Amino acid sequence: MYKKQLTIVTMLLFMVWAKLIAQQIPATTLLDLQGKKINTKQFNDSTNMPIVLAFWATWCLPCINELSNINDNYDDWQKKRPFKLYAVATDDSRTAKKIEPLVLGKGWQFDVLIDNNQDLKRALNIANIPTVLVIKNGKIIYKHNGYVRGDEKALYDIISNN
Repeated sequence: MYKKQLTIVTMLLFMVWAKLIAQQIPATTLLDLQGKKINTKQFNDSTNMPIVLAFWATWCLPCINELSNINDNYDDWQKKRPFKLYAVATDDSRTAKKIEPLVLGKGWQFDVLIDNNQDLKRALNIANIPTVLVIKNGKIIYKHNGYVRGDEKALYDIISNN
């Protein structure tokens, strides 16, 4: 009896996990640094090219370290396995004015989007930043929360193998 219950619980947990991982990006509108509207629905239309969404904020030192370390490898990674990276700023109205100067000062080469009201962050149930998602063929195939030096290499392994 215990084995049967354990098997059922394991199957249910796997189904919940699979649903969370395979979810699509909900449609919402973000802004780029020039104020142009970007509909996140387009991230579900990607075919074969991985899309990375890195959620961050100007006040989050681990976020800045992660994106800076990714930026240090960005050109080499793009030559080996092209992918699209969007750094999604989740700053509120008090710190939003710091986004563009920080990005320009760091010289980040990837696109930066602004999640003004944290609508996308909330819709994806992201509680903490930094959080990185990898999307392939319209499905979230990888999700990682937090950052320690070297996590960017694990991210690239996911990108290069998908």
